[in-house]
Amino acid sequence: MNESKKIPFWKKIAYGSGAAGGNVMSTLLASFLLSYYTNTAGIAAAAIGTMFVIARLLDGITDFAMGGIVDKTNTKIGKARPWLIICAPLMVIGIILILSVPQGWSEAAKLVYAYLTYIFLNCVVYTIFGIAHTALLARMTRDYKDRNTTSTVSSILNNLSGLVIGTMITVLQLNFGWTVTSIILGVVAGVLILIPGIVCEEVVGMDAEDAKPHSASLKEQLPAVVKNKYFWIALILGALTLFVNANAIAAQIYYCNEVLKNPMYMAVLMSFGQAPGIIVLFFMPWFSNKFSKRVFMAGGAILMIIGFALAGMAGTNTNMLLAGVIIRAIGIGPMFAGLYAFTADAADYGEWKFGVRSEGLMASSQSIGSKIGIGFGSACTAWILAAVNYAPNVESQSDAVINAIRFDYGWLGAIISIVLLIGVLLMDVEKYLPEIRKTIGEKKM
Repeated sequence: MNESKKIPFWKKIAYGSGAAGGNVMSTLLASFLLSYYTNTAGIAAAAIGTMFVIARLLDGITDFAMGGIVDKTNTKIGKARPWLIICAPLMVIGIILILSVPQGWSEAAKLVYAYLTYIFLNCVVYTIFGIAHTALLARMTRDYKDRNTTSTVSSILNNLSGLVIGTMITVLQLNFGWTVTSIILGVVAGVLILIPGIVCEEVVGMDAEDAKPHSASLKEQLPAVVKNKYFWIALILGALTLFVNANAIAAQIYYCNEVLKNPMYMAVLMSFGQAPGIIVLFFMPWFSNKFSKRVFMAGGAILMIIGFALAGMAGTNTNMLLAGVIIRAIGIGPMFAGLYAFTADAADYGEWKFGVRSEGLMASSQSIGSKIGIGFGSACTAWILAAVNYAPNVESQSDAVINAIRFDYGWLGAIISIVLLIGVLLMDVEKYLPEIRKTIGEKKM
């Protein structure tokens, strides 16, 4: 097979639909789940925050395990696609279950139910999806320019999903309740995830004679991945990007309710927090190919710092708040798009540097990072609220609660974005790509 052949545009859209499906779940968990648990299910914020973090410990195990499983999977359609097909119906079930906490149970029983359903959806189902989907990009082509374009299309659809779903959830919940909302969200997510599993083609690493991929053993793969510095940088960047995004979105609903006293402004912030990022992504392929993904992402990190700082200063000034959210959204788009392409580049680097290719374990960097980010980001908001004695469903909160929400929504994001900028500057794998392409190409001849 020609491992550097171009990916047809319709298959790039098909690949991106998977990201859109995964973001249905991510938007739900980051934006609304904490509020659902505290205000609807009646579970204490501190207990939920602890649950989010405990689940992260399991994630570290399941992500590495799933990465190894993907690498050892040998089917006629490849390594990653079968797991996307398996994941689709599980995603439907998981989303429905997580929004179905039995109201008549005691708080302790509700918390046990929350643990079980959250671990199932986040540590099992999303782990399968995240690793399989990320690994699929590295297996669709070796052409790094085409990967950049595919990653951009995927990020655009990912952001569109966040925009539509983030706006729709409030409307669906207010009109139909959480049960109907969970069914709609689950079915949409499942169908979108199924599409790349059915139509996208794996070509990298496939043996043309028997259509089965050759795999190194996990004993060979794991040391090579652990020694790959770009695995760790990608993991940290993914975790911090999702942390800052999840934390801001989790705090946003409280900001609208308690600082602005306008719950419906959530829809405005969700819209303007997604749309600008979608627009800037159209420029990524040109910019990344002319300069580099690292420069594009560094510019994004700088805009994130500015945007979060404006939000931190805004208070009830909705014009300044909206400006900060828009600038932040423009900045965070390149971060998401660049990370997927970087992970594929890092898999090539590992094959070149250590002689072992491992898309599955490399993809686990983004799966681990995303779950750490979403979990700790949402938990951070919960812990901050608990620390200042936030009381749900009261007419007025204390000044300490208001100030904590403002810090959480603005200044904390600016601080984390500075760390992100430093991490991006360290992600210099692109300088090796010309030699990697030449060396691997010669080996294939």
